[in-house]
Amino acid sequence: MPVAVVVGTQWGDEGKAKVIDLLAGKHSHVVRYQGGHNAGHTVVVGDQRYALQLVPSGVLYDSVTPVIGNGVVVDLPTLFKEIDELQRRGVSCERLRVSSLAQLIFPWHQMHDALAESALGDAKIGTTLKGIGPAYADKALRVGIRAGDVRDPKRFATLVRERGTSANTLITALGGAAFDVEDVVAQFSELGARLLPYIADTVNLLHDALEAGNNILLEGAQATFLDIDHGTYPFVTSSNPTAGGACAGTGIGPRDITRVVGIAKAYTTRVGSGPFPTELIGELGDAIVDIGHEFGTVTGRRRRPGWLDLVMLRHAVRLNSLSELALTKLDVLDTFDTVRVCTGYMVDGKSLSGYPDDIELLGKVTATYVDMPGWKQPLRACRSFAEMPEAARRVVELVEQHIGIPVSIVGVGPERDDCVLRA
Repeated sequence: MPVAVVVGTQWGDEGKAKVIDLLAGKHSHVVRYQGGHNAGHTVVVGDQRYALQLVPSGVLYDSVTPVIGNGVVVDLPTLFKEIDELQRRGVSCERLRVSSLAQLIFPWHQMHDALAESALGDAKIGTTLKGIGPAYADKALRVGIRAGDVRDPKRFATLVRERGTSANTLITALGGAAFDVEDVVAQFSELGARLLPYIADTVNLLHDALEAGNNILLEGAQATFLDIDHGTYPFVTSSNPTAGGACAGTGIGPRDITRVVGIAKAYTTRVGSGPFPTELIGELGDAIVDIGHEFGTVTGRRRRPGWLDLVMLRHAVRLNSLSELALTKLDVLDTFDTVRVCTGYMVDGKSLSGYPDDIELLGKVTATYVDMPGWKQPLRACRSFAEMPEAARRVVELVEQHIGIPVSIVGVGPERDDCVLRA
């Protein structure tokens, strides 16, 4: 299986980092293909907890080359803060490679993000204000600055100065405070010099690895229903986290991809605004948040909880050509008397045939559920499907029945080895 893609199937925070970490040891390269430092991937190894924003999760393996692909937007202060922290804890980042084609984030992107979100008032999207969207907008406008530009320091400084001056004009016109362009030029000239050893032609790097017979793992940030094309627009991210985005974000062609692993929690969460058919408001929702520690790795924001939604998952299977599913955090439901699973949507008394493409319609649906008895015992010690309580196995089997692909991994605890492998 030369190339595998790992993609979130809900609204993010599904536990992708744990699954990527689990799979990474069998791959020579782990590649982040989109998004920016708005993503937070958490890996627990023993008593050590690693919160990663930009560096791919495979960095924890000495045998893996972690790669930040061309589809990522890179905030250099965050990247080096993360590198410094990993190396302080004994994790080498010398193997890290950053695509010369990746776009860079600058302070004006974050300022523009805050101004735009503030202007929306009650209609705000709930962006993380990290400058991700404005950086992608500059990419589309063809005025962005790429990581490879640091290879010519003089030209890089000129690009930053020119773009910063132009951005300052827009920011002040929108009512924001002007920033010191020369301060930004000085700061990013220093950061650019530090970035230089990591810069690589990652497209050829990855194809050379494939020709040498190596396996590659492609890591998405955010998730299917935050995809700018296929998510609950406009409450979405600014890139394509779906599996198709993995090709554009790495330069690896679709025929090289042989495995697409979807990740879903045994319940659903989302951050920020937007419709949520299975949302739980009240005591049960609070219990999921508390037990599952459902607070953003990057922002600390409380996630909105809800029951598992198989209508969403069926749609994610279609959009991503999923070959299998990893069902994470099933253990969070250990103490529940009843576990509910959404298997359909109703609108005005009529059943919908699939996931709607209209956000207004999605906001009106009533979820229909299958209620299943809880297992009322800890799953964490389970290492085989047979060891799991029958009630927990039935939930997994219901998921498989409705989405049409196997559940190959079941998460039963927070640590690296807390899982049941079925394939």
